Amino acid sequence: MADVLTDRSARGEEAGERPRRRVPSWLITVASVALVLLVWEWFGRDVNPVFGSYPSAIALAFVELARSGQLGTALLESLQPFVAGYVLAIILGVPLGLLIGRFRVAEAGLGIYVTAGYAMPLVALVPLLVLWLGLGFAVKAAVVFLMSVFPICINTWLGVAAVPKSLIDVGKAFVAPNLVILWRIVLPATLPYIMAGIRLAVGRAVVAMVIAEFFTSISGLGAIIINSANNFDTATMFVPIVVLMVLAIGLNALIGWVERRVAPWQAEIAGRDE
Repeated sequence: MADVLTDRSARGEEAGERPRRRVPSWLITVASVALVLLVWEWFGRDVNPVFGSYPSAIALAFVELARSGQLGTALLESLQPFVAGYVLAIILGVPLGLLIGRFRVAEAGLGIYVTAGYAMPLVALVPLLVLWLGLGFAVKAAVVFLMSVFPICINTWLGVAAVPKSLIDVGKAFVAPNLVILWRIVLPATLPYIMAGIRLAVGRAVVAMVIAEFFTSISGLGAIIINSANNFDTATMFVPIVVLMVLAIGLNALIGWVERRVAPWQAEIAGRDE
């Protein structure tokens, strides 16, 4: 059987067969998006404008909002609490996940609260947070933080639990302190899990930002959505939604770029089907 395969391979080489060329990933993505937009445009034109819209109308609404400066102002107002809450969630979530995953006492004492916090419907707490923090920047950042910190913490926790025990034993064999083992061995091995948690938290943070604006002073991108919906201007309502989707995609791409820089070995060992 091996001889037959070898003969066929040799014949292919003699016949001048070329290896199959791979289609670039970006080209597949562009084609997919273009197809969705074309289908949406085709069927969206037959829908009542009160109940839906289509890409060309949304693009015109985007231009009008951008030209008036309303979109830029709203985006800047939304991004400030988003960045504050999301960065704070990373700063606190990663160390907390490392501690819970590495030390049994921390897992027994804090793990139950992290698990419960992830499952808790945090949207229901927004009115209470408004009573505590008011209607301004602080409550928006707090909502983003609470929606983001738990997936980051849990993913980090799971990553620490997945570190091979042999690596920990090597550190103990060299009489390394627990903090050195945590910093030099556990953290590098957990980086792929940490980055996955940060990616998952992006979507939750974007949703939290809009929810906070709905419940509070109704400002930023959330204000455009609410006001447009009240005026039955569906095309304008879709503009901030599309902007938020593009923002989430861009942040995911940025996190992926950071991951390839801080954990290049992960990209080398990750196998994908062609």
